[in-house]
Amino acid sequence: MINLPCLPICASKDSFSNTAYLLPRTFEVLLMALRRIYLFTLALVWGCMASSSSQQTAVAPPQDLQITDPGLLGSLDIEWKPPPNVQTFNECTVKYKFEYRNTGDREWKVIFTRKLKFRVGFDLSRTAEVKVPLQGKLESEVQNFHCIYHDWEYLKCTWQPGLLAPRGVHYGLYYWYEGLDHAEQCDDYIQDHGINIGCMLQNLSQAEYKDLSICVNGSAAATLLRPLYATLRLQNLAKPSPPKQLMLSTSTSEELQVVWSPPGGETPPQCLEYEVQLAEEQGKAKAVWASVSTQMETAFTITRVNQSRISCVRVRGRTNNFCADQGFWSEWTQECFSVSREEDKQLFILIPVILSLSSSLIIFMLIGQCRKR
Repeated sequence: MINLPCLPICASKDSFSNTAYLLPRTFEVLLMALRRIYLFTLALVWGCMASSSSQQTAVAPPQDLQITDPGLLGSLDIEWKPPPNVQTFNECTVKYKFEYRNTGDREWKVIFTRKLKFRVGFDLSRTAEVKVPLQGKLESEVQNFHCIYHDWEYLKCTWQPGLLAPRGVHYGLYYWYEGLDHAEQCDDYIQDHGINIGCMLQNLSQAEYKDLSICVNGSAAATLLRPLYATLRLQNLAKPSPPKQLMLSTSTSEELQVVWSPPGGETPPQCLEYEVQLAEEQGKAKAVWASVSTQMETAFTITRVNQSRISCVRVRGRTNNFCADQGFWSEWTQECFSVSREEDKQLFILIPVILSLSSSLIIFMLIGQCRKR
């Protein structure tokens, strides 16, 4: 028998007798525990309607939803417990609305029952689909949710409180990926004035190239807040550190040699590509950066067309398309190189000659003055 935790934060209200849908938040637990893929969708609600009137009453959702495989090749036993406050509705007839369907079916199969257990059949050869009804207004959901996988070492996710979030709101981030026994909660929050606005997750190497499921939910007194759900791929969120040890040198007046090292951290070097940009001084005009190469190698030769006195080069990196579908560019690493022009070289030759002649002239003048005396 599998116990699937149902969190109030994941419940919602429906037009059916002000009833509340209920669904397990982490359906993967069922899939792992049964060791087979039970492919279905279900939703469970219950309503309380007074027998003497049509008055509808808002109620809490059912609790402790359990799904059991009796080994009947597709028939599953679903049972639940009444809501905690069902005893307060002595004048009501309690009925439960049970909905389920196989993936691909357009229509939901609906059952109304007073029982706390039901057996239904599902097609085990079809892809799993789970419907999670959401509570709260859309404006109560957190805003600007953003995650970056820094150096393939840690995931940093940030968000802002929803527009309808009241003071004193408390946010929690939960995550799950294949290999975890159950959903985990963040233990390293980023706070602003006592409110959680971000989370740092470490040791996620086992989640790379897998779906990472995340839920950010909120709780506040007497207010329903809509949770945010996201499915991430870490390799597509990777942002490396800037390249290291950028060095410039010149072999001839026309070529500039650029060499650098991969960034530190856990970023796989073979998963990086680099962009090289060049800016050259052009008289009084402001230097403009221009991209000259995007490559996987850590060296590049630039042909200097303008023969400017000062050349600046900057390099940044990101995950290449062999390791990810997308990624974030790193910050730039920049270096400048000064090259002497021909007129500068001639000037450097003339300066010592002029100084020598000036010194000789001064000495002869001093000797002449001494002889006169």
